[in-house]
Amino acid sequence: MVSRVVHVRGADMRDEIAALQQQLEVTPEFPPEVEQAAARAVAAPRLPELDRTDIPLVTIDPEGAMDLDQALHIRRTDSGFSVHYAIADVAAFVTPDDPVDVEARKRGQTLYGADAKVPLHPKAISEGAGSLLPGEVRPSLLWTINVDASGEGTEAVVERALVRSRSRHTYEEVQQALDAGTADELFGLLREVGELRMAREADRGGVSLPLPEQEIVLEGEHWRLGFRAMLPVEEWNAQISLLTGSAAASLMVYARVGLLRTLPPADPRDVKRLHRTAHALGIPWPAEMLYPEFIRSLDPEQPKHAAMLVACTRLLRGSGYVGFDGELPAQPQHAAIAGSTPTSRRPCGASSTATPARSAWPCAPSSRCRSGCSTDSPTYRRSWPGPGVRRVPTSAACSTCSRPLCSARGSVRRSTRSSSTWTRRTRRAVKSPSPNLPSRPGSPRPLRFRWGAGASHVE
Repeated sequence: MVSRVVHVRGADMRDEIAALQQQLEVTPEFPPEVEQAAARAVAAPRLPELDRTDIPLVTIDPEGAMDLDQALHIRRTDSGFSVHYAIADVAAFVTPDDPVDVEARKRGQTLYGADAKVPLHPKAISEGAGSLLPGEVRPSLLWTINVDASGEGTEAVVERALVRSRSRHTYEEVQQALDAGTADELFGLLREVGELRMAREADRGGVSLPLPEQEIVLEGEHWRLGFRAMLPVEEWNAQISLLTGSAAASLMVYARVGLLRTLPPADPRDVKRLHRTAHALGIPWPAEMLYPEFIRSLDPEQPKHAAMLVACTRLLRGSGYVGFDGELPAQPQHAAIAGSTPTSRRPCGASSTATPARSAWPCAPSSRCRSGCSTDSPTYRRSWPGPGVRRVPTSAACSTCSRPLCSARGSVRRSTRSSSTWTRRTRRAVKSPSPNLPSRPGSPRPLRFRWGAGASHVE
């Protein structure tokens, strides 16, 4: 990837950044009352009773990072893998409506600039007592997720626990050790599980944009603007985070309360527009190839492919958050993850994702419109009228060219296993499958959850 050198004096650039921060009304500094509240919270945190400092967790972060908010450990089991994923428990230091909480809600998120950042919480918390620094006992939300040999999650347990990181590492350090064959066994397992999860993502029809990361390097008085391709270990680590997020989303959906990260399905018109863009750039895109598969075929190191990846960002527009308590939101899915809700369809309208639990394809995965046209047939949109019931299409004609499609099966039929058996131990049946629940082809069983000692669980 070609880097562009921008000759700008560092002092001038810092003055411009300061002016921009003033314009946006953001500042790295916190009001005195917020710093004082943070100091009091650090001196008297709300610590959990459960002690899991026996788990040899490690952190992997960018060079120089101090706000270490996640740590992991992976071990091999008879049935696959056991993944421990600890997330820093900021709630141990922040009380609702206290000065730290009020200031955090004003800021919304940590803002990263060229050579500095505007943190969400005071450093006493974010880079001190709330950071998973090596050798320090810290409160966390500890996820224990069992993964089978195919990379599919089978059980997840989350609990507040004290943990201690054994060591901290950078992505570059871990990648170099893996390439040299000198890496710790843990990182070899991270690669194995990460690659399995990436394969599962491809089977589901999920999509990730491997966009190069823009970075600024200080060289004396000048700043250099360039691009850095993601290392494989960063992608594997991201898959562990996505696995945990999917488990959390599924738990919230089954409990009918929570906050979901959502993304609507790609607009078919945008997909057609991208077909024209690929043609203009001279990049082959076969008509039968779905856009997630096409994106995975692109090489960000090639200029034309990098331009195509940037154009593909239009497919991921409209992301947001939705909170709910009682009834599920009207749009709970995240199209890029491609859980049990279809995110893309083949030319005949059938979903491209792997077979989710409690469903059967209306047609074979390899089937498509006989004329070879690209269509997003609304007649093949699936819905779930209730537990144990699935609705399959009644139309067997392409909505674009009216040619016959692969055969459809019935209109409404009962599934072989009632979903009430899934939620037998919950207070009420769940009428909608989890939008982000990973599922294995042919398996009607979702992830099993337990939360809290002695609490109810879902099987």
